[in-house]
Amino acid sequence: MNLDRVITVVGAHAEGEVGRVITGGVLPPRGASMFEQMQNLERDSAWLRNMLLFDPRGSVNAAVNLITPPVRDDADLGMIVMESDYFVPMSGSNLICTVTAALETGVIPMREPETIVRVDTPAGVVEVKAECRAGKCRRVTFRNIPSFVMHRDRMIEVAGLGTFRVDVAYGGMIYCIIDATDVGVTLARHEARDLVGLGERIKAAAAEQLPSVHPENPGIHTINQTEFAGPLEVIDGVKTSKNAVVVSPGRLDRCPCGTGTSARLALLHARGTLAVGEAFRHTSILDTVFDCRIVETAQAGIVPAIIPEVSGRAWLTGVSYYGVDPEDPFPEGYRLSDTWFQ
Repeated sequence: MNLDRVITVVGAHAEGEVGRVITGGVLPPRGASMFEQMQNLERDSAWLRNMLLFDPRGSVNAAVNLITPPVRDDADLGMIVMESDYFVPMSGSNLICTVTAALETGVIPMREPETIVRVDTPAGVVEVKAECRAGKCRRVTFRNIPSFVMHRDRMIEVAGLGTFRVDVAYGGMIYCIIDATDVGVTLARHEARDLVGLGERIKAAAAEQLPSVHPENPGIHTINQTEFAGPLEVIDGVKTSKNAVVVSPGRLDRCPCGTGTSARLALLHARGTLAVGEAFRHTSILDTVFDCRIVETAQAGIVPAIIPEVSGRAWLTGVSYYGVDPEDPFPEGYRLSDTWFQ
């Protein structure tokens, strides 16, 4: 087999969302912080993301994660998340996939019945509790970075669609959150393609009309995704809601979305709808579940914030070796608008 740049990748999904994990063949990027390392990787080695995610080696429905040594002394490993359009500071589903893959492949030692892992991410250190039994990681529960509301009850104009009320909140990425009922959707599976087109238009309008900059890190300043929030119900005594997050350039997150959940928890708390310690269940378009709560209140600069806790599961799907034939005309892959909608 005559391949250059051979990279080992462990396949995984967290509650339906595909998050592949690089475990070999890539040197860690340089940088004094994980955020700086992420920026350097995006600037100097974008070929890595392109090769693994773009056709013909990848697909639009996946993300890929690089395990690195941590920068901070109090962390066990570092993680950089690469999505189709963005290198993002944090992703909950990708964290769950990465920790599960790291434990089940021996990158970090597994301790039963519980392994505590501190993950150094570009958004900050995230503490993880992994439930382990019989050599398998059964569940991952993580306490995310401070999450907070950036805009509340703001009106935006979406060309050709009208005016809508939205909120903007941060949970590791910046989300434009809109009530599903306000746009006439129920978040059923058959609506998936329509949600994608609608969500991308809403995101573009919100990004233009509602500038959003992290109070402690001005490098985080882009509304990344639209989150459609379903009605809040009480089921078996637990506040529960379905959601659907649109991931650019145009697909739905298959899972309940960890950073989107964190942003939603911050918004619910700001509205007085969810108290510290109160259980919340977030479900996806596939009806998979993240069980959540707010651990405590916090600050992000001078902005009131919360510390969310999110719990979900991941499963490994295989191990692959990717590389590039020296004669391949598409060493970094390509995107076509039949599946890559932009």
